[in-house]
Amino acid sequence: MRRLLLLVSAIMLVDTTFFTALTPLLPHYADTLGLSKTGAGILTAAFGVGTLVGSIPAGMLAARVGPKPAILLGLTVLAATSLVFGFGANALLLDAARFLQGAGGACTWTGSLAWLVAEAPAERRGQLIGTALGAAIGGALLGPALGAAAASLGTRPVFGAVPVVAAVIAAFVVASPAPRPAVPQTLSALRGRIREPALVRGMWLVALAAMLFGIVSVLAPLRLSRLGFGAAAIGGAFLLSAGLEAALSPLLGRVADRRGTAPVARASLVASMALAFAFPWPANAWVVAALVVLGGLAFGGFWVPGLAMLSAGADRTGLDQSFAFALMNLAWASGEGLGSLAGGTLGGQFGDPVPYCAAAALCLVTFVTAGLTRAGSPAYSEST
Repeated sequence: MRRLLLLVSAIMLVDTTFFTALTPLLPHYADTLGLSKTGAGILTAAFGVGTLVGSIPAGMLAARVGPKPAILLGLTVLAATSLVFGFGANALLLDAARFLQGAGGACTWTGSLAWLVAEAPAERRGQLIGTALGAAIGGALLGPALGAAAASLGTRPVFGAVPVVAAVIAAFVVASPAPRPAVPQTLSALRGRIREPALVRGMWLVALAAMLFGIVSVLAPLRLSRLGFGAAAIGGAFLLSAGLEAALSPLLGRVADRRGTAPVARASLVASMALAFAFPWPANAWVVAALVVLGGLAFGGFWVPGLAMLSAGADRTGLDQSFAFALMNLAWASGEGLGSLAGGTLGGQFGDPVPYCAAAALCLVTFVTAGLTRAGSPAYSEST
């Protein structure tokens, strides 16, 4: 089990590293390719669109032939598209590569998590999911450093090394035994099962977390800049937030294993509601930076219960785990896109309090309608 956990963690770390490596490279591509702000936004958003489009096909692939082919396909796409970013000199080509990276990421995440959950003891499922997510968040910390190295050393040597890394991981994947579906499932397996309450709740928690992160990622840097923080200080706040979130994720998994998903979901909703409401009001950059750090901990608290609920819902309905994590990708891509769009649009038109207070209201509505106003809620029992 430890070897599989290390392998899955490595896959997710590498995937998120190259997902976040683009951020510091945007000025480079803007200068060399003449990208406007709109063009840079399209390049950034193409990953999420690719994940959205590729989520269900990735689940179908893994549910029919097993997780290993899905992972290997995702690693192959990562290797090929990284070469495009290293050597490409056309904006449309990079947009297409970024889109394919998102679709490939859907394959690696779906296959990896389905493989991990299929092998995991039920009593340790939350901890193992939390550890893998911690590795993914760690990749998000490494990505900007890799992008900065590519900006300094050149994109060709840095991104040219990605196929080598992908090939090494792929060799370990091929050498590791993985289960194949006893009864391969098709898309029709989702019919009727998609209404399972645990699946719906899990998807919503993942989407809600992605929306909250999307809003903060757009509005908080702009507000910190207006209050006097430079790029390094802004990056430091988000770096600290992600580092603490990565460290907290396995601990939340242990709590979910021992006490059920309800306490984790309840605490995350209450904390997120309070922090979302607090974000737009401080006039001090250090206070806003502290909210960024605390927000990462609160919003990141949705991942473990959300994924655990999706996994439990799949078990309960006989749905292949691959489809459960395909739904996760679908929820994340939708929530992240909606949060970023709503944060930028509503904040620009009506001011920051509108999107933040709307996010706080969503947390409150979720808390009440999901039955989390009392301990021991059957809606979020240990079996969920």
